[in-house]
Amino acid sequence: MRTDLDIAQQARLRPIEDLARQLGIEESELELHGPHIAKVSLGVLRRLADRPDGRLILVTAMTPTPAGEGKTTVSIGLGEALHAMGLRVVNTLREPSLGPVFGTKGGAAGGGYAQVLPMEDINLHFTGDIHAVTVANNLLSAMLDNHLQKGNPLDIDPKRVTWRRALDVDDRALRNIVVGLGDAADGVARPEGFLISAASEVMAVLCLASDLQDLRGRLGEIVVGYTRDRRPVRARELKAHGAMAVLLRHALEPNLCQTVEGSVALVHGGPFANIAHGTNSVVAIRMALKLADHVVVEAGFGADLGAEKFVDIVCREAGLRVDAAVVVATCRALKLHGGVAKGEVERPDPEALRRGLPNLMTHVENVRALGIGAVVAINVFPSDTPEELGALEEALRDARVPCARVTVFAHGGEGGKALAREVLAVLESPRREMAFVYPLDAPIRDKLHAIATKVYRADGVAYDRRAESDIRLLERSGFGHLPVCVAKTQGSLSDDPRLRGVPKGWSLHVNEARVSAGAGFVVAVCGDVVTMPGLPSVPAAEGIDIDGDGRTVGLF
Repeated sequence: MRTDLDIAQQARLRPIEDLARQLGIEESELELHGPHIAKVSLGVLRRLADRPDGRLILVTAMTPTPAGEGKTTVSIGLGEALHAMGLRVVNTLREPSLGPVFGTKGGAAGGGYAQVLPMEDINLHFTGDIHAVTVANNLLSAMLDNHLQKGNPLDIDPKRVTWRRALDVDDRALRNIVVGLGDAADGVARPEGFLISAASEVMAVLCLASDLQDLRGRLGEIVVGYTRDRRPVRARELKAHGAMAVLLRHALEPNLCQTVEGSVALVHGGPFANIAHGTNSVVAIRMALKLADHVVVEAGFGADLGAEKFVDIVCREAGLRVDAAVVVATCRALKLHGGVAKGEVERPDPEALRRGLPNLMTHVENVRALGIGAVVAINVFPSDTPEELGALEEALRDARVPCARVTVFAHGGEGGKALAREVLAVLESPRREMAFVYPLDAPIRDKLHAIATKVYRADGVAYDRRAESDIRLLERSGFGHLPVCVAKTQGSLSDDPRLRGVPKGWSLHVNEARVSAGAGFVVAVCGDVVTMPGLPSVPAAEGIDIDGDGRTVGLF
């Protein structure tokens, strides 16, 4: 089969104005970035405010293998299938971070015949949204250090600065550094570090803001550190939020693209689900719900991370309702959770697959506990055997979980029609009320206990001394009412990536807690999670190049 890049470069793309017109977007509401990408004005939301919303379909997954289970590909393929069936549909997806593109995981534009296009642009600089996030983040850092240098009238403790610089490249050498070295004119020496841009609170703010003024207000609420008497200091006190909003003005507008088969996608925002809330922007989802009858949204990693955060943080904040959910599963992931080594998951092993089923079923139960009807998408890989696929389907039938095989990577929308029919059946079934894992007025510890025991199946929560001190400070500072965003490994239901399946007899280990006041949540850091990844021994960047005709080569 041809590579993703070959398929993308040989696809026949429609002018983006044609797709916009098909959706009812007016020409004056578009800002073109070439013939196949456009920014869409937020004026669309105001113009269509009285139009009823379409139905929202959430795509999540079981606990993945390190390579991922094709959740983005399934999301795009489901959109293509609904489009091929004559339905008005929009995919809403996150923008790829350059870190994974040049590092290990690759891009985030789908794969095979279920891709959003133009793939090279989307996976690389795109429309500059992530660069805008990076610059806005670092402007705040520069103004903070300038404040410390110019007399520090707010009495910020340099040892209690919590704001870090950002860069959209995997670079482990920047995790822990010291700034301000040199003579007195070079600034105040203090510990510092970098996050990958997708982990910046600015990214979370961008994705949760409802409009430009809300964006400006949220940026002003960002806590950059604490004074010597432990009072939180916000970006608005440094008078940085206005300029930050100016830098992000156009980045707040969703990006209109298309799939290999000509269906529509809004690609916008890019927080990671293992360290942030993991879904694309609220404005893109709201816009899609006004423009289409069916909207497919993807939440990062497994349902323990993406789906829980989408409901408890995004839906609660934005007033969204999920009408159906897809849980992506693969034979290889089931075998991994059945005890097979990660390098052996392509080998046939039906018994290991059966042993791994509790992991999948836990994610299905979690989705149902949120009040959402679930369908399992069996993403078929070439190494899957008929016996393995049959065993999985039989187990799901016995558990009364609707499922469908998906071959969208090889067959595009045609390979997703069986899944689409199952999803449409769920949409026609009686609607249940969405349920949150915890009430907002609960103390932070109670919220963490609810997530750990109800979603991760832990026995409880254990706190480092630093985490206990952090939580006391956060609640004393007035942040106890915020939802909790758990930062943990995506490779396990637990906080230890080595624990497969559904681990028993463990406690969630909270190392530290910090506030993302602009985004509107408290972050609990659990296990060995890093917010600035490192490159692998052989980075993907080594194989990426440009040929004599100026075409990208080696990009997946």
